[in-house]
Amino acid sequence: MPLYEYYCADCNSKIERLRPISQADEPVECHVCHSWRTSRKLSIFSAFSKTGGNGSSQAISGTGGCSSCAGGHCASCSSR
Repeated sequence: MPLYEYYCADCNSKIERLRPISQADEPVECHVCHSWRTSRKLSIFSAFSKTGGNGSSQAISGTGGCSSCAGGHCASCSSR
């Protein structure tokens, strides 16, 4: 089940919830002020992958490249 981040418009709190994808955009109750004026935030991801047989790890994230692209492989930047 995915972990989603939400923002409370009343008290500016960040809320995290494990929810099914079908409920991702539904508001959640704020754990601080108990308001339902919450909205889902755009989240980035981060993961680690074992590389080779030496036990080293490589970070993999949802960001990278230039400010105009997140994948790092667009024609508008030199990041490849």
